[in-house]
Amino acid sequence: MSTSKAFQRFAGSVAHYSGRPVTFVLAVLVVAAWAVTGPMFHFGDTWQLVINTGTTIVTFLMVFLIQNTQNRDSVAVQIKLDELIRSSQAHNALLNLEELDEVILERIRRRYCQLAQDARNELQRIEDEENPFGDEIETP
Repeated sequence: MSTSKAFQRFAGSVAHYSGRPVTFVLAVLVVAAWAVTGPMFHFGDTWQLVINTGTTIVTFLMVFLIQNTQNRDSVAVQIKLDELIRSSQAHNALLNLEELDEVILERIRRRYCQLAQDARNELQRIEDEENPFGDEIETP
């Protein structure tokens, strides 16, 4: 197994298990055990350094592991969205939008916001009509 694949599996497992309730309870127990030992060590500098160093190291490493998982998830979601666009009546020009620069993305976003506003206005116009669909209205 390649190093990259091994890291992906490791990062995925860590991200999966770090978000579980049992992991949170374990972290709370570690902090509680550290707090309980405070009087034994007279709340000294070394006692404080243990929790500071431990949490800093764990946080530092978790950032990279979770970012790796998020990057892969994001790429997978983009591929799925691209496939939905490709296989539908949507504009194929929307494929790989994430590769465009921010100015173009903002221009496209404004266009879609305008389309959404037009659709809401049309819906409001229909709702304001007495009998928008020409159905026979039942009278009680």
